[in-house]
Amino acid sequence: MKFLTHILNRLKGRHTSARRAEHHSVYVVLLEGVPGGSGKDVYVGMTGLTPEERFANQKKGYKKNSKVMKYGVRLLPELYQHLNPMSYDEACQMEQVLAKKLTKEGFHVYGGH
Repeated sequence: MKFLTHILNRLKGRHTSARRAEHHSVYVVLLEGVPGGSGKDVYVGMTGLTPEERFANQKKGYKKNSKVMKYGVRLLPELYQHLNPMSYDEACQMEQVLAKKLTKEGFHVYGGH
């Protein structure tokens, strides 16, 4: 019932304290040129920033993932945008779920712990 109430509040546009806490996101970065890569390489991560801000920070070397910094080409919002935003706990779980899903779809996934 709590989940249904949560969904109804979202649809009605109510900004509950729980909704305000939902500012975390999962994101997927296309990687190109990874040594030993499959040609279908991606990095899956989660952030409290927007995916765009997080990707820009990683490319600059701030709290970087070395694969993203060296081989990250662009974000793939079509693979994650529909999932965001969410709470921190949901993002932690969704990062793993998304990584497993993409692996099953033939991607070579980095990150996603």
